[in-house]
Amino acid sequence: MAPHGEALVSPYSRRNSLCKPPVLSKETLNRTISDISFELSHEEADNELPPISEVEDAKCECCGMSEECTPEYISKIRGKFSGKWICGLCAEAVKEEIEKNGGQKEEALSSHMSACFRFNKFNRAYPVLYQAEAMRQILKKSKSLEVRGARATSISPRDNNGKKGGIARSSSCIPAITREINE
Repeated sequence: MAPHGEALVSPYSRRNSLCKPPVLSKETLNRTISDISFELSHEEADNELPPISEVEDAKCECCGMSEECTPEYISKIRGKFSGKWICGLCAEAVKEEIEKNGGQKEEALSSHMSACFRFNKFNRAYPVLYQAEAMRQILKKSKSLEVRGARATSISPRDNNGKKGGIARSSSCIPAITREINE
């Protein structure tokens, strides 16, 4: 109701709202669909973004992996790592090396690069020999620790030092196992 008790007159009355909309023919519907698809195809063509020409392929000087990077990012990484571009994974490894050796960035970078070079040259081609070489390095390190006296000594019941305490093995269980198998 309008102010002063007057009724509003509108072209859509209650009676008209119950009427069904006019039926569209199939041809009209098809024409409408094709018009809409035509308009959408032109809009997509207009909204295409130009390709980014600033991206370059950068190859890691350690491991050889390639990444797409902007020239600004490449120069930033080269500035951090003495003019060498290295990937994110190698950068993290170099950071770990820097923490280990007390902050010497050049030494950490050269150490990581030599490790990557050895791995790419030898270890990828011969993985079994790589494992053998790793075991050799572990034994070499443990031997050098033993010489310096930094390695812990084990407690054995055969030691006659008079020390007591600790858990020590008194005999082997292998004879008992083989006896059971043979019976």
